[in-house]
Amino acid sequence: MEIKVLGTGCKKCQVLESQVRRVVEALDRKDINITKVEDIKDIMSYNILSTPALVINEKVKVFGRIPSSDEITRWIKEI
Repeated sequence: MEIKVLGTGCKKCQVLESQVRRVVEALDRKDINITKVEDIKDIMSYNILSTPALVINEKVKVFGRIPSSDEITRWIKEI
């Protein structure tokens, strides 16, 4: 599984990345690769309107806000 955190390095982007890492660690999922995407051209390719954004297996799950740990957990378990 591939999870991408999209953002240019703002505080909210950092919080989202940290939260995703905590959820993945709590789920003990070694099969999940987390990538931080900071290049604006790469971010724009996802057609999002604002950051931070969370992409799971190339599908945008949320943008413009920090989702709860429960939401992140649910999205991971859906895959």
